[in-house]
Amino acid sequence: MAEADAPRLEIETSRQFTAWMAEQGVSLAVTTYQTGKLFLFGLQPDGRLAVFERTLNRTMGMVGDGQTLWISSLFQLWRFENALGPGESHNGHDRLFVPQLGYTTGDIDIHDIGIDGDGRPVFVSTAFSCLAVPSVTHSFEPIWKPPFISKIAGEDRCHLNGLAMHGGNPAAVTAVGVSDVADGWRDHRVGGGLVMDVTNGEIICQGLSMPHSPRLYLDQLWLLNSGTGELGFVDAAKARFEPVCWLPGYARGLAFVDRFAIVGLSAPRDGSKTFQGLPLDDRLTEKNGKPWCAIAIVDLKSGDMVHWLRFDGVVRELYDVATLPGVARPMALGFKTDEIRRMLTIADHPDL
Repeated sequence: MAEADAPRLEIETSRQFTAWMAEQGVSLAVTTYQTGKLFLFGLQPDGRLAVFERTLNRTMGMVGDGQTLWISSLFQLWRFENALGPGESHNGHDRLFVPQLGYTTGDIDIHDIGIDGDGRPVFVSTAFSCLAVPSVTHSFEPIWKPPFISKIAGEDRCHLNGLAMHGGNPAAVTAVGVSDVADGWRDHRVGGGLVMDVTNGEIICQGLSMPHSPRLYLDQLWLLNSGTGELGFVDAAKARFEPVCWLPGYARGLAFVDRFAIVGLSAPRDGSKTFQGLPLDDRLTEKNGKPWCAIAIVDLKSGDMVHWLRFDGVVRELYDVATLPGVARPMALGFKTDEIRRMLTIADHPDL
């Protein structure tokens, strides 16, 4: 392929985006869904943005911290572990995430991932409308399904997608619609979205448009009302969603640090019926705007998008975002370079 024909990717940031990262002491990880990339954003020694990417086919759900990352791909779930000790570096990077453990799940459409009290990943199998955990003998082990789902079947009946954890246990989930028929959620994209309590199966909030990314933070249940482009929280007493801000894109992927929310924004796929006819379209038209593919930093006190990192070109959709606290400049090993064959680490053994 000629260089002029190569897929174009440009990354642009607001003026103070890197300064904000330095002040918060975090790096960011992002999965890009349709382009199959994991992006890691940190800082170079001179304070400029450091960008590192690896290829993982249809990478979506992600959870982790400065030492471990769990990431889903088209038919696998991977645990990436930091191979560097305190004070060590590798080619100028202070974290080196290596894929150490993988589960072959098949294409069960893993969306959000959480970590339970035993350190085990819990994930949403959207295709099978359930929460599940990995199995060493099967594709997955179902552990919960919405009460209105009559059978664990690979029919994506309600488009269960988001997962909030609390105290090491699944606490809440989001779904696009109450449906018990194959692909039935597509008829409920505008106002059929709901949030459910996993502990009792009751609906906490409904009337949403394609909600995603529920997260418990500062004693509130936050989520993204993706079809409207809104970030907000659930007022439990009134059983309703309270918007905090509107953002110019299909919001999906949510993390927090201090008083800030980190929100993933996507520019909906051209020609996709899934993203057509949503309230977000009308809001963008009203404001004479176009949808962004970006990471938006929102000040929860003001509701303003105070910083941003924007993608232009081949990357148009994000799925998940994660913060890497205490990390300056992360990198990861992939499966398509020779480096993974030569990167060896040995666990300490007190008797040897």
